[in-house]
Amino acid sequence: MVGVIGIIVSLGLLMYLAYRGISVLILAPILALLAASFSGMPLIATYTQVFMPNLANYLKLYFPVFMLGAIFGKVMEDSGSAKAIAHAIATRLGKDKAILAVVLTCGVLTYGGVSLFVVVFAVYPIAAHLFREAGTPKRLIPGAIALGAFTFTMTALPGTPQIQNAIPMTYFRTTVYAAPVLGIIAGLIMFGAGTWWLMARAKKLNAKGEFYGDHKEENLKEFDGSNLPSVFVALIPIFIVLVLNYLIVTFVYSANNPAFEYLKAKPFETTINSVRGNWGLIIALIAGIVVAIAVNFKRFKVRETVNAGVFGSMLPILNTASEVGYGNVVKTLAAFAIVQAALLGISDNPLITAALATNVLAGITGSASGGMSIALGAMGETFYNQAIAKGINPEVLHRVVAIACGGLDSLPHNGAVVTLLGITGITHKQGYADIGMVSVVIPVATCVVIIVLGSMGVV
Repeated sequence: MVGVIGIIVSLGLLMYLAYRGISVLILAPILALLAASFSGMPLIATYTQVFMPNLANYLKLYFPVFMLGAIFGKVMEDSGSAKAIAHAIATRLGKDKAILAVVLTCGVLTYGGVSLFVVVFAVYPIAAHLFREAGTPKRLIPGAIALGAFTFTMTALPGTPQIQNAIPMTYFRTTVYAAPVLGIIAGLIMFGAGTWWLMARAKKLNAKGEFYGDHKEENLKEFDGSNLPSVFVALIPIFIVLVLNYLIVTFVYSANNPAFEYLKAKPFETTINSVRGNWGLIIALIAGIVVAIAVNFKRFKVRETVNAGVFGSMLPILNTASEVGYGNVVKTLAAFAIVQAALLGISDNPLITAALATNVLAGITGSASGGMSIALGAMGETFYNQAIAKGINPEVLHRVVAIACGGLDSLPHNGAVVTLLGITGITHKQGYADIGMVSVVIPVATCVVIIVLGSMGVV
């Protein structure tokens, strides 16, 4: 029982201290060893032989995806492609559909692989102008951006190259296109319900006399589209990432392809099913970066942009890898067997237990990828084996876990939420209720629907 208390105390401190701004890079190993000390584990051995090897293994698997994704997002930002897409969508929909324009713009960019933070910076100035012209309350901008960037294109739509959709591949032998029907259904629910909520809120606030308001501190410059690529040129790299990834994992690195039998032998000792999702995404991102640079070569300084993307990927990947190391230390503790038994005892349906574990840990850590990584690092193989034993397609498990990580992660202490509110100049009191509805309540409800459908055999 003392060991269980240690795990609970450790998780509680991880949530509290991360919220207070202390780096996970230092928190994860210290708090992992704190939990280990309650169970009487030797600390230095736990650190060097459990924490660090699992951290390193995560880097081995996902560093290319994090780095290439960051470079791709930075190229799309610096070349003006992200702004070109945002401006084109906003212009065609018109100011009377400001909320829909912002949601769709964020959705297109994140579905194409542009990072969430790049999307926030790229879209906010345009969103502010649209909302001001439409008389839509400014407090709804964070909710609209969160809906488009933090929900259906991050976790639900099949093929999205966001890391939250990539992490489950290794654990469940799947690809980013796992369970496409479930993913599309989930995406439509989140998009439809979220957009309806924000539009209804705007109408209600307008009826009470609240419009955009006077925000002198904004200091936003007028939109300058003189050096932007055409929307067609801007969309080419996104199209290449999505389509090429699909073609590669479907036809080149197809499941159980006998041409890759050599992978089972040393020094590789793996199978094509285990790596094809990762390989396809890496190749597609490289191709997308090359094309994005080629068609926009004169619009930005390539060396500086690529370097910035590389450096920008370091902290996110190390933070997440540290959380994986933390999860695997906890997994080795004798007390974890009690926690695992309690969790698995909630239901004999692995979709339910996997969703619950992922969602709760994402909420505790304030990170979708971090919570998912801890949950899968500790119990991913268990969930996979249970699914196989129950006749549940691993693709369904992939999609459920991906959607689950995008629920409680967006609680008020989430870093992306704090950043979003800071950039838009909206306080938690003014804007979080709408962020919470579209990125917590609706996604959690959507996950329940997907679990039901997945249990019925829908893939």
